[in-house]
Amino acid sequence: MDRGRPTKSFTFAKTELTILADTLSTAAVMARYLTAAGIKHLFGYPGDPNIELLEATRREGIEMILGRREGTVAFMAEAYGMLTGRPGVCVSTLGPGSTSMVNGVANAYLDRVPMLAISGQVGTRLEQFFTHQVVDHNRLYSPITKWTARILPESASTVMRKALRVAVAERPGPVHITTNANLLAQPATDGEVSLPPTGVTQFPQLFAVGGDVSESLRKLEHARRPVLLVGISARRSGATDQLIAFAEKLGCAVVVSPMAKGVFPEDHPLYASTIDMACNRVVWEFLQTADLVIAVGFDAVELIKPWSLTVPVIHVDSTPNTDQIYPAELEIVGNIASVLDTLTDEYRGEPKWPRADIARHRDTLRDAFYEGRVAGKLNPTDVVDAVRESFPIDTILTTDVGSHKLLIGQGWRALRPGDFLMTNGLSSMGFSLPAAITAKLLNRDRPVVCTIGDGGFAMVQSELQLASSLGLGIVVVVFCDNSLNRIELKQMAKQYPSVLTRIESTDLERLAGAMGCDGIRVDDAAGLRRVLGAASGLSRPLVVEARIDPAQYRSQF
Repeated sequence: MDRGRPTKSFTFAKTELTILADTLSTAAVMARYLTAAGIKHLFGYPGDPNIELLEATRREGIEMILGRREGTVAFMAEAYGMLTGRPGVCVSTLGPGSTSMVNGVANAYLDRVPMLAISGQVGTRLEQFFTHQVVDHNRLYSPITKWTARILPESASTVMRKALRVAVAERPGPVHITTNANLLAQPATDGEVSLPPTGVTQFPQLFAVGGDVSESLRKLEHARRPVLLVGISARRSGATDQLIAFAEKLGCAVVVSPMAKGVFPEDHPLYASTIDMACNRVVWEFLQTADLVIAVGFDAVELIKPWSLTVPVIHVDSTPNTDQIYPAELEIVGNIASVLDTLTDEYRGEPKWPRADIARHRDTLRDAFYEGRVAGKLNPTDVVDAVRESFPIDTILTTDVGSHKLLIGQGWRALRPGDFLMTNGLSSMGFSLPAAITAKLLNRDRPVVCTIGDGGFAMVQSELQLASSLGLGIVVVVFCDNSLNRIELKQMAKQYPSVLTRIESTDLERLAGAMGCDGIRVDDAAGLRRVLGAASGLSRPLVVEARIDPAQYRSQF
């Protein structure tokens, strides 16, 4: 990249960085930090205050993705963080741009995903008294971020270094940075690019609260039916191998949280189910049969209903159990993989569960999963099965929020971390299509399938044109029942009429064509399988309008 000025080079963290010999602009310092951190994409909707930043990132070779609104670019950035572990970057302008981005940032906050959210602002001279399009970013973003800051020429490097470190530190989350229009082009007097350490070294040191590690081993040895309840923190720690080894040594059932799906392979005979999705009563009744729960990286932000178990709990996580949403007699705090290695090495008991018991639970779960099917109709579970059977094992699936999410969360078989993307903290509708766009951007050689309800799809359908312009051959399966079903079911339970929960029917085949995509409508399982079975080698999105009969939802929920 020719910047027209002399350069010098140095190596940092095994990354070759090219640094200008003279002073960088404040925007250039920001862009250099993104490059140094391995961030290769920026998702944004620009405005006057951040054009200097856009130009600086262009010069760094960062690919910029123009979403159709600020809320969806934040979802795209969140998916980037989920898939890479590096902060996803989203950019908005001032005023309405910064307020529009709030929902996606809040989503990342409760999903525990690293993010840098950057919003423009009027110049510093006007900001103190001007009112047109001026909102206080610190007050707006403080409740939904780990840190809010302003980039200044005299502290540009320090702010960027801290922002990256805070975003990825446990628990990860978003950082918001304000960029004033008059500052980004100014020379940065604090301009040296110096990345903070962001990796986690695995070492055996750990500490226990409420006892010591030997006490947890005694509890494990005395338990007859222990269960591992595994969550997103275990996924972030890359503890899959350690989880498998520990579960096999202990011989116990494994239940996972929805956003952790794949951290323990769901074709393993010790895998039991996913908590707080479809068939929830069956799962909680199964957990009630345990006499000890080992909560491994389980973040209670995913609990949809309050904790109801009375059995003892051992909390294993990188952070203490400060939420107290579930009680734990003993906490082991440290690197999760290292903790599991220690427990596995030191455990001297016998395997606990007969695998036949876990298999019977899965059979019960499967029967409950198909309850309420209507013969001769396209049932929601028919769509889940057709998607699962039509795509190869390396498929990345994204799912949205709604009744279909609960079925997919239980019925989709995830075998590896990162192959299944869901929001289950804030659980904002409209997540899955932007997430699928990011997933395909980063994995062009893998199939990517987006599942979404017609309500969520209506919120973000304009992003289809973006996916088409990028040549992203994603498959978008829309569960169409012309209803906001989760709320309509609650109205029906009270014998209320459907108010504000019915959606007008849209011809998605024609809509897809107008957006530069292919579209097709199906209303039976055989037709859906034919369509999905032929959906390979796509050069642009395929929108599948699956006209489901929602009657099965009433039986399920």
